Amino acid sequence: MEVPITQFRQKLFDLVNQALDGKEVWVSHKGRRLRLVPEHAPSKLSRITPMQIIVPGADIEDGSWKVEMMREWERKWERKFGPLAKPARTALASARTNTRKARRTA
Repeated sequence: MEVPITQFRQKLFDLVNQALDGKEVWVSHKGRRLRLVPEHAPSKLSRITPMQIIVPGADIEDGSWKVEMMREWERKWERKFGPLAKPARTALASARTNTRKARRTA
């Protein structure tokens, strides 16, 4: 926030409190600017308010929510990229394929 020197005089204490709360306060006087900064500015992390991520009363130990989330992710994935990939072939199947290839080249 930038204010002229006259307004700064009128609202001196309000502007100082805003600067102490971490907001930028600029004062302009005769074409020059000054910045009002507290001596030890609070860190940005100290002003973060915690967010409630989990719904109160939800039973986290119950695994049903995981299944429901996985189903929703799979539905979204299928809409965007098509059905899920087929499971990888077993080691026995790939060994048989390698044996066939060896016979053909021999």
